[in-house]
Amino acid sequence: MASRPTRRRTQPVEVPRDRGVFMISVAAELADMHPQTLRMYETRGLIEPRRSPKGTRLYSQSDVERLRRIQEMTAKLGLNLAGVERVLELEAELDRMGRRVRALERQAEGLRAQLERDMDRVERSLRAELVPLASKGMLIRRTDLFPGPSRKDPDLFPRGPSAPPDTAA
Repeated sequence: MASRPTRRRTQPVEVPRDRGVFMISVAAELADMHPQTLRMYETRGLIEPRRSPKGTRLYSQSDVERLRRIQEMTAKLGLNLAGVERVLELEAELDRMGRRVRALERQAEGLRAQLERDMDRVERSLRAELVPLASKGMLIRRTDLFPGPSRKDPDLFPRGPSAPPDTAA
């Protein structure tokens, strides 16, 4: 009786997109380019593959996608390599500015929330301090209507030239 061959179980492996895993020949094939073109792009600074401890170029999936994009810009759009460099620089700058805008939006939201909390606190304090004057539709300070010996928060309502004099002696 023949033994049945055992099947190997394979586990899918997820590799980070920016991890260098392809040697130059494989990356060139994936990008549909000649390996010398990849070397030239590296010299021009258009691509920066990782290096193994022995110095072998290792391209990531992100690198291969960038190579395809460069090829698209040169072949389909007719850009020269200087134009490609400029487009990539502008895209990187746009990315940086987008991150900065998002950070500023988060900061503005935090400041907006703090301002709302501060305004609520002041409003609560004013409600305790002000009473409506029914006949005029106005608000006046409780202490001006019912003067007392002291006020809870003199910093919120400083006496200035426009404030009525304090009648409490």
